[in-house]
Amino acid sequence: MEKMDVTHIRHPDESFDVIYCSHVLEHVTDDRRAMREFHRVLRKGGWAMVQVPITADRTIEDPTVTEPAERRRLYGQEDHVRRCGPDYVQRLRESGFDVVVTELSDLIQGHDAVRMGLDGAAGPIYHCRRAVAGVPQQ
Repeated sequence: MEKMDVTHIRHPDESFDVIYCSHVLEHVTDDRRAMREFHRVLRKGGWAMVQVPITADRTIEDPTVTEPAERRRLYGQEDHVRRCGPDYVQRLRESGFDVVVTELSDLIQGHDAVRMGLDGAAGPIYHCRRAVAGVPQQ
């Protein structure tokens, strides 16, 4: 495992087949740059699973808010830099991804979800694909 800044990924273009990013981007000041980096290092035909907590009707952020108490009040945690809404999918699409939004309940429910430690509060799963030129995505 490597630890690195997701806004400056130290790998060449098209290095990965899969990227998994769960509950990270709400902590990243320039999340759009991170998304563009994910797109850059993902191979054509590759995919990414991205999750952020959806806790607002629309995404809100203010880069001038830096005080931990104010971040906690506005964003729910002192280390969050935004509160994400359902419109968050548009940021991923603007970064070049084809995106399908899936709810956890579409994949697993009840006892199985509890047994695996999964709950609906985690938010939707954004299945992002890097398109292969001329090949439509399903």
